[in-house]
Parts: sequence; C-alpha cells; structure tokens
Amino acid sequence: MKISTKGRYALRMLIDLAEHQDSGYVSLKDIAQRQSISKKYLEQIVPILNRSDILRTSRGFQGGYRLARTPDKYTVGEILRLTEGSLSPVACLDHEPNECQNCDNCATLSVWRGLYRVINEYLDGITLQDILDQQRQQYANDYMI
Repeated sequence: MKISTKGRYALRMLIDLAEHQDSGYVSLKDIAQRQSISKKYLEQIVPILNRSDILRTSRGFQGGYRLARTPDKYTVGEILRLTEGSLSPVACLDHEPNECQNCDNCATLSVWRGLYRVINEYLDGITLQDILDQQRQQYANDYMI
C-alpha cells in the first residue's frame, strides 16, 4: 500500500489548518506557500474534504478554510480513507463480506486481515493534535542557548 500525493497533501493541509486554528479562516494561498504545495493541487483536495464535513469555508475578502472540529477529533486514518479510499493492503478486503471466490480456501487471507487491522488501529490512533504535540515537542528539544 502506498499513500498518494493527494493523501499526503490533504494531511499536511489539515495539520497546517490545525496549527493556525486561532487565526480564523486561512487562505489556500497561505497554506500552499507554507507547505510548498501547489495551490491548484490543494483546490482539487478541498472538495473531497468539504463533502465530508471536515472543513468550514468562508468566501470573500477574508475568506478561507478552517477545521470544522478541534484537532483532537480528526484521525490520520479518517483523513486517509477520505482521500485514498480503502487502506486495505489487498483488494479482497475492500468489501465486507469478502467477495473473493477464493476467500474460503485462501491460506494468506489471515495475514492480510491482520495487516489491515494493524494499519487501521495505528492510523486511527493518531490525531492531528498528536502530530501537533509531537512537532512542538521536537522543536522544544531542538532549542539551544
């Protein structure tokens, strides 16, 4: 499984919004500049996030985007499933019940189910707030006099 640019950039965009949540609505131009991501690419990601009630939008001169919830209410798993679709390591786990003709006799199915469970548990256990806290801790440890 590889996470696409869309998934990685969506996560970076939401982390940026979480970092600047006290600034009100944030423009895509500002996010694009801080994250070194094309504004055009972010414009393609926004509709995906808007459909899922992830963002709040304000139009106009002071318009932009902000998180609809606090950073501790967003998991990395939720964000990646929105942008990537399934996080399943194999196609046969994309549907429940399993539609694969060989699932009753597949010797490796338990391996893929275990990997899928670990992936979801790991990514659902990390929130935007966790990432912000980790980043702040890293910067605090880099401080020198």
